[in-house]
Amino acid sequence: MDIVELINKYGFPIVMAVGMGYIIKYVWEWSTKEVKPVISDANTVLIALIDRIRMLDNDLIRLNQKVNTVLHLRGKSIEHERVEAEKEINHQVHKSKSEDDMAASGGDS
Repeated sequence: MDIVELINKYGFPIVMAVGMGYIIKYVWEWSTKEVKPVISDANTVLIALIDRIRMLDNDLIRLNQKVNTVLHLRGKSIEHERVEAEKEINHQVHKSKSEDDMAASGGDS
């Protein structure tokens, strides 16, 4: 049958309603057969990526804590070395000052 004969026999609104029903059926089948599996696969990949991002975030947090600990301990070590070097310098200054005082008092006699 030709579309013109169908429109003459049943009327334009009825023929268009049947055509619209066919289009809706076609889109529904296409979306369930073609699109739904792809979306399901993409959802699985997305979940895996989110899990990896969380693991990387946890790793970054742990590494940051380790770096902060090392910097803190290294700062204590540097401070300790500075204090020891300052004590050594002060000791040498006092030693040379006392030697100078002894030489000055020995030279006056």
